[in-house]
Amino acid sequence: MKRWLIILFMAFSMQVMAQEKIEITEADYQNTRVEMADVMRSEGKIYVLVGIIAIVFAGIVVYIINTDKKVSRLEKLLQE
Repeated sequence: MKRWLIILFMAFSMQVMAQEKIEITEADYQNTRVEMADVMRSEGKIYVLVGIIAIVFAGIVVYIINTDKKVSRLEKLLQE
């Protein structure tokens, strides 16, 4: 059964089409403009984005610290 599924998925994957080609210009190689960041900075939204990233990062750090405390407590209980 697994073999037939693999063959079926391989057959379907051969039919997948990639995106159309986009012409690459000299400006693409220089990469001096970041339009999205410029627009967000001019509208003041970049600070909201930075704040959200900071909140998510702080949440991850708090979660890791709490998990470490719980593991340390369990290790103490096992040693006793």
